[in-house]
Amino acid sequence: MADMTDEEYDALDERWTQTTPRVNFARPGVFARQRTLLEVLDKVTANYIMARAEATRQTPAQIIGKIVHQEIAAGI
Repeated sequence: MADMTDEEYDALDERWTQTTPRVNFARPGVFARQRTLLEVLDKVTANYIMARAEATRQTPAQIIGKIVHQEIAAGI
């Protein structure tokens, strides 16, 4: 959306201001999926991942993925 004109931004703003988007509650959102992911971990591990995620402005899934990739690269 970086290539939108001012008129397009205004039209989009007007549309979302006047229209309530439909939400699919049957499908869990990103925060619910992350919470589910962290529930399978012990409390210390979950707190560590959350702290790293907040400090690096990444999602917990990105932190876990990075750790796994490092383990794979190290040949463990």
